[in-house]
Amino acid sequence: MNQETTTKARIVEVLGKTGSRGGITQVKVELITGGEKGRRLVRNVKGPTKIGDVLELMECEREARRLR
Repeated sequence: MNQETTTKARIVEVLGKTGSRGGITQVKVELITGGEKGRRLVRNVKGPTKIGDVLELMECEREARRLR
């Protein structure tokens, strides 16, 4: 991965589980690097996650649809 093309984001809230078996977690993240620092997004994450974890996003334009 190229450092210039990724953006780091910190998990600030866990919104819930999704997916057919609950293997995907929907989280709210706050961008901590890049031009849009401080912006909050909703993303789907696979694997174990908790508040405070730092994710490396390949792109930060798309947002996940909210759970119902």
